[in-house]
Amino acid sequence: MITIKKVENGADKKKFIDFVHDLYKDDKNYVPELYLAQSDLINPAKNPFFKHSKADLFIAEKDGKVVGRIAAIRNNNYNEFTNTKSGFFGFFDVVNDYEVAKKLLDTANDWIKKEGLTDIIGPTNFSTNETCGLLVEGLDSPPVIMMTYNKAYYQTFLEKYGFKKQMDLVAYTLDPMDMPEKLLRLAKGIEERLKRRNITVRKINMKAFDSEVKAVKDIYNAAWDKNWGFVPMTDDEFKYQAKDMKMILDKDFAYVAEENGKVIAFSLTIPNVNEIFITIKRGRLLPTGLFKLLMNKSKIKSARVITLGVLEEYRKLGIDVVFYAKNMETAREKKLKYAEASWILENNKEMNSPLISINAKPYKKYRIYEKKLA
Repeated sequence: MITIKKVENGADKKKFIDFVHDLYKDDKNYVPELYLAQSDLINPAKNPFFKHSKADLFIAEKDGKVVGRIAAIRNNNYNEFTNTKSGFFGFFDVVNDYEVAKKLLDTANDWIKKEGLTDIIGPTNFSTNETCGLLVEGLDSPPVIMMTYNKAYYQTFLEKYGFKKQMDLVAYTLDPMDMPEKLLRLAKGIEERLKRRNITVRKINMKAFDSEVKAVKDIYNAAWDKNWGFVPMTDDEFKYQAKDMKMILDKDFAYVAEENGKVIAFSLTIPNVNEIFITIKRGRLLPTGLFKLLMNKSKIKSARVITLGVLEEYRKLGIDVVFYAKNMETAREKKLKYAEASWILENNKEMNSPLISINAKPYKKYRIYEKKLA
């Protein structure tokens, strides 16, 4: 018999987090999330998402064993920003049993209905500002930092339940040695022209990290405000994510562009610490995981271009080309094997076209689903 239980205490929370480690224990591409980070993420007292929105977590059990999990989410800021009445589901993981998946999805479906919402979207954990999307192409390699990974049968289960594609998110792989030399020369010319307009590109100032974060947050919320699925981040949410980013940030891969001292664009590439996390059993930093993290950071051979935002009125100046060129030159200096640029909306021509022009190859695809509630 399958039973659904709401997560209400520490023991339930541990089951919710640890279930995925058991589910993927024989999967060589699975990367465990750090337990402490996941614990904070789902903790209403620590994650500022819960200051404006709500979510409940559920686990499915069969014969006394956890066989699945899901979160039902009401993102009030999203609905206010988009003028919609949507609910979300996330943290969806399940054994290869459709009946279990159906009970979990029914639970999220019913929860969202009771909230007076009209449709369900996902998977998102808890919004598109965090990890999101179901991996539907490219399951043959591990995910990079802050990207999702899942079993292939999840797609079958969601579509059998009645979910339809809403949007695909594309991840590109870039070989630092494969960037056209002509484009690197072009980037230098663009940078000189920008300087004549009093626009300069510099590395982030780690000594003024807090003020840099504030400026970047304003760009983030302005540069993406017309993108599908976007929801502005609050000051607390941005600081919450920036605090974690700072722990793994490489200042050589973080750039801002300024016009007369005003930040107008930024680019952030982070080391792919999943190369280390994949070796940390069940996401526990203690007793040996922290040692692995500290000792192996310098050995990381890949990175993720995680954000690149330019204010709308400056998008035709080639600032993005300068950012890409600087990132690739740094990647060469550090002898990285590859970088992933992710994620990009499938219909975002302003981002997809420049990536293809620098020989980036689409290699993973993530899908956001939607379903109208009856």
